[in-house]
Amino acid sequence: MSENTEKKEVKKQTDLDLLNKMKALPGGLVIIPLVLAVLIATFFPQAYQIGGYVTALFYDGNSCMMGFFLIVCGSAINIKQVGMPLYKGVTLTATKFLLGVVIGLAVGAICGPEGFLGIAPFVWIATITNSNGSLYISLSAQFGNATDTGAISILSLNDGPFFTLIALGATGLASIPIDSLIAVLVPLLIGFIWGNLDAGFRKACATAQPIVTFFMTISIGAKTDVNTIITAGAAGIILGLVSAATAVIFFFTNNLLLPKKERNAMGAAIGTTALNSAMTPAAVGEADPTMAQYVDMATAQCATASVVTLFLCPFITAFFDKLMQKKQLGIYSPEGWARYKVDPSVPAPAAE
Repeated sequence: MSENTEKKEVKKQTDLDLLNKMKALPGGLVIIPLVLAVLIATFFPQAYQIGGYVTALFYDGNSCMMGFFLIVCGSAINIKQVGMPLYKGVTLTATKFLLGVVIGLAVGAICGPEGFLGIAPFVWIATITNSNGSLYISLSAQFGNATDTGAISILSLNDGPFFTLIALGATGLASIPIDSLIAVLVPLLIGFIWGNLDAGFRKACATAQPIVTFFMTISIGAKTDVNTIITAGAAGIILGLVSAATAVIFFFTNNLLLPKKERNAMGAAIGTTALNSAMTPAAVGEADPTMAQYVDMATAQCATASVVTLFLCPFITAFFDKLMQKKQLGIYSPEGWARYKVDPSVPAPAAE
């Protein structure tokens, strides 16, 4: 056996591929570091207080990592997407945002700042307004077409805490200074501008996002303990079920706003909560210190909700897709539908 072959064999044997294994698990990139950080904080809290780089990164690093995370999010927004992808992206993003705000306002008005079932109003907003872009893209390959996939460039705007902070400030559910909004917008714009001028930068950011998410989640979980995760379980599941149920609303509103030939089940595909929604409570607590008391619980609730919607949304989307095909509501024959997904300009024969 040659020396190069031996090196390849050693590399193959020692490569645990942990990152991809975590990404393969539902919510793995958030749940795993969150639980790990909480366990350390519960049983070895002094580990975060060593000082130097350890404390700066794992305990105090959330603000810095959030700024980097926003740059990454901004780089994913493609200004070149126009026409139907732009229209679909705007309608999906707007309906997602408006419904989240309405639910958050209703909970705040009826239940006050403590929220419903221990879920604060800003957590409802953070959960409902934020969607899982990766899952949306995956579902668009099966149930949508090229214009649905292109809509992700606009839908990516709901990544991170920006929309949540705007909603909280506009509705008065929290006191969000204009400086805090600007502080969120600046790194988002940096990523957006640089990503549209430099495809290599956009690609690098896409590669870096899982790493940023992992270490940012550790710095969030380092400030809580295991009891928070346990307590948030039931509330997080309820939050996820409500978020998944909104897929029904988005399905009907999206098709109502689209031309007949563009109608499909993809509206239901935004009935999700993104993994990065777990980062939003920390940003809200930093912008408004009066909300800091809810941050630990809210982080666990959002993380739990993201896992619930990750499981349920594909089934809901598939159900509506079958329903539309059965009733022939603008859906085409399998052969024509396959051609249409590749090139929407090619008319597909209607199902008989």
